[in-house]
Amino acid sequence: MAGCKKIGILTSGGDAPGMNAAVRAAALIGRAGGAEIFGIERGYRGMLDDAMEPLSPGDVQGILRDGGTILGSARCKEFHDRPVRDRARANLARRGIDGLVVIGGNGSLTGALHLADPEELGDQPLKVIGVPASIDNDLALTKLSIGVDTAMNTIVEACDKIADTATAHDRTFIIEVMGRDCGYLAMTSAICAGADLALFPEAGRSETDIVEQIVKTVAAVRQRPVTDKKRARRVIIIKAEGVSVPVERLKTLVDLRLRERFPDSDPGGIETRVTVLGHVVRGGRPSAMDRLLGSRLANVAVRTLLTGGSHKMVAWMPPSIPDGVGVRSGVDPYCWLVDLRAVLAETQNLIAGKSSLARWRVGAFDEIEDALLQ
Repeated sequence: MAGCKKIGILTSGGDAPGMNAAVRAAALIGRAGGAEIFGIERGYRGMLDDAMEPLSPGDVQGILRDGGTILGSARCKEFHDRPVRDRARANLARRGIDGLVVIGGNGSLTGALHLADPEELGDQPLKVIGVPASIDNDLALTKLSIGVDTAMNTIVEACDKIADTATAHDRTFIIEVMGRDCGYLAMTSAICAGADLALFPEAGRSETDIVEQIVKTVAAVRQRPVTDKKRARRVIIIKAEGVSVPVERLKTLVDLRLRERFPDSDPGGIETRVTVLGHVVRGGRPSAMDRLLGSRLANVAVRTLLTGGSHKMVAWMPPSIPDGVGVRSGVDPYCWLVDLRAVLAETQNLIAGKSSLARWRVGAFDEIEDALLQ
């Protein structure tokens, strides 16, 4: 298969720390391989607006340490329509761009698959390779996506600080973190921060069950002998934003049940507080791991386009791969090339809690929860 001569790079969907590392690596490796490299501004929106400019080494040399993405990002819902995609393909063809590196999450990679659909392409040459980038870590068939490590470190640092005031006042804190419909960030940060409870959508618990789960945890902590004055009777609960109960409503319901459960507690009752970390989780300079991950995934992505590969996502140490879905990249021992359509199908199972990985995560946290309540 003929390799690509002109390669476009775009970042799409939610920004993630480490995207710039991927842009930098893709631009430098692509130019070293003899291809012309174009940066596409604002994702698919920029493609429709013909906002594409050549990327030189000087444009990307200093961006490794920067958060966000120098190319910008935007949502583009109309990209679901065939005429809109036809317009985007016409803009690419006018520039002679025959290869795309798409850096983003589920929606971004879905757009890439449709854009390079052979039935829509006709005779126009266009190859696409996806690079997983999402702080939610909600893409299947890759162990990590770009941005996850930095986001997790941001959450843990915030939880450590909140734990100080929680301990000083014997308070219960409910800390909401990002993640959309995936509870990965809540799960992993709860372990790393030593939280007393993690709430995540994959558990499928009802509102009543979630409230009782929190009250049970608070009761278990307050009934323990105080042997560690640094922990005292504080409780740290990490809630994924995908849990259906709004955090303020959750606090109201928990406060009511705590007053019922502990009618003879201190005059002020058991104090609960809420902190929503929100978009602070997305920001900041990327960790060393995200800089490395972005660079290595993009390296494999561009080299695959240069050798004529297409319709793949570069995966980092996949937890499991069905037969016939992926192969080792041959460029990096930790990177695999996985069929893009299979990635998107398995991602739906992961988000719905139906995949083996999702079931394992829920089972592991059930065991952790039982252990903490002892």
